[in-house]
Amino acid sequence: MVWWLTARPEPETAIPAGTTATQPADDTLAEDVDTSSIIEMTLGDPDAPVTVVEYASFTCPHCANFHDDQFKRLKADYIDTGKVRFVFRDVYFDRLGLWASMVARCGGTDRFFGIAGMLFDQQRKWIGDGQDPVAVADRLRKIGKAAGLDNELLDACLADNDKARTLVAWYQQHAEADGISSTPSLVIDGEKHSNMAYDELKALIDKALAQ
Repeated sequence: MVWWLTARPEPETAIPAGTTATQPADDTLAEDVDTSSIIEMTLGDPDAPVTVVEYASFTCPHCANFHDDQFKRLKADYIDTGKVRFVFRDVYFDRLGLWASMVARCGGTDRFFGIAGMLFDQQRKWIGDGQDPVAVADRLRKIGKAAGLDNELLDACLADNDKARTLVAWYQQHAEADGISSTPSLVIDGEKHSNMAYDELKALIDKALAQ
């Protein structure tokens, strides 16, 4: 699988069988990593008058709830109607969230949001108790295969340590720039907001559209 994230205070080294793990060099900083290869995952008209950026982790229960409720309504009311350009930025608070992101991104831009939806819908099932990384990896592969990805492609995506390092650096760069410390967080035309009910989100977007 991929290397363990250093953001948590205690190191963990359990990696699914048949995979490898490497640690980043101590003197490697996020700002020193070239993240230009990471594709921004977006929905909606690129020229929409309002941009909404969501920072979310695939292991965050509140993010799963957001995608089951607020996001669906946001998509119908604003994204699909060309009023909002939506940007999804992965947050990696733990290795399971990183692995899930690598599976979602394995399908490219065309499949990302479909796989992301499956990951949120089945979040409790694929995480389980989170104690067995092999079982989690197997369940993530099943989601990838259900989305049409084959084993060879999934194995290559999950074993791509360079991509993992770059993704984490990309996340850290954006999170620092936008002051992100929790998920889900929303940035509406450059202004950060915490999670909120849909009526509040709608009011903020309508205000931005009126400006």
